[in-house]
Amino acid sequence: MIEVHNLTKRYGAHTAVDDISFEAHPGEIVGLLGPNGAGKTTTMRMLTGFMPPTSGTARIAGFDVLTDSLAARRQVGYLPERVPVYPDMTVAGYVSFWAKLRGVRNPRARVDAVLEQVQLTDRRHTLVRNLSKGLRQRLGLAQALVHDPPVIILDEPTIGIDPQQVIEVRDSVRALGQQHTVLFSTHILSEAEQICDRVLIINRGRIIAQGEPAALRHQLQPGQHLYIQIAGASRGEALRLLERIPGVDSVRADDDGYRLRARPDVDVRGEIAERVVKAGFRLLELRPVAMTLEDIFLDIVGRGS
Repeated sequence: MIEVHNLTKRYGAHTAVDDISFEAHPGEIVGLLGPNGAGKTTTMRMLTGFMPPTSGTARIAGFDVLTDSLAARRQVGYLPERVPVYPDMTVAGYVSFWAKLRGVRNPRARVDAVLEQVQLTDRRHTLVRNLSKGLRQRLGLAQALVHDPPVIILDEPTIGIDPQQVIEVRDSVRALGQQHTVLFSTHILSEAEQICDRVLIINRGRIIAQGEPAALRHQLQPGQHLYIQIAGASRGEALRLLERIPGVDSVRADDDGYRLRARPDVDVRGEIAERVVKAGFRLLELRPVAMTLEDIFLDIVGRGS
């Protein structure tokens, strides 16, 4: 549904998007993850026809975004980071306006269905100016869905809304993935693990890693990652003891314990237990820990900087 090959966008000497390639398949939710300024929004604007690429190609449902721009845009529902609303319209009037712009047949029935889908039916006569930020996000989602496009592109849809509304938006995105291809942009990395089938990690305009969240974690966190609690030792004593164990790559303090990373070819757990007891300390806890996608992202970005 989305095919991107060597897509690049330059502004003078600055390269905002640098030769990226990826695909998103029917019924797949793909997360585009990265810090502010990484190139996420620029990528989405090129895919939705808001700006042309400097080089490379992108196709939406088979239509080239540059040479078949109008046809490509008909296949996309786009929710930008700042929802474009008309404050003096009612909720139903706003969605109806977009339905007519999109050439929707039987717009009244479609508006009713979309308002029900985004849970705004009880607000249909409310002026847009009187909606909260979270409800405006739902309204923006309604305009993106009103023509029932096969591809939905969402740019930071959970920014600036309260935690309950964040949960509601995430639930909506998961539901969309059952019938649409969804490209979902965020810098809140825990969202990717909860929502996305596959993630693309982007930094400084380049895709630096991609894959399913679980596969990425397995691929990018080689070796053991352990959490350890030791009693009877000062922080300095515990750190020195753990750092001297063969096969240990790094140790850092973490709350009341320590996070340790070991090489993938060695199991250090037995040696840790033996050395802690031999030193006269008590081993209170020793357990494996999985890196979050956020840990992985920070590690990758750190290596790439």
